[in-house]
Amino acid sequence: MIMPKLVCVLLLAILAISMVANQVMAKDTQRHLDSGKYGPGSLKSYECPSQCSRRCSKTQYHKPCMFFCQKCCAKCLCVPPGYYGNKSVCPCYNNWKTKRGGPKCP
Repeated sequence: MIMPKLVCVLLLAILAISMVANQVMAKDTQRHLDSGKYGPGSLKSYECPSQCSRRCSKTQYHKPCMFFCQKCCAKCLCVPPGYYGNKSVCPCYNNWKTKRGGPKCP
């Protein structure tokens, strides 16, 4: 009789700890994004090749990705975090469009 109650309490405790840890990690991520590491003017021009290598490392179109990423980085001095998406962190990078209206920056 005590065993099922103990198991239930342990599961609830694990769930609560997991939820708290998830919230702490989310706050750390948001603080990291807000800290100025990303965003307009957050890079020096010499940092563009390494940041674009990171950004383009998982695409099958590595050469065009690197070409356009470095072009965008030189103009915006910003490369979004991650391998894809997150462009809202860098509005210049996000809003630069091709003649056809598609995204210029990877």
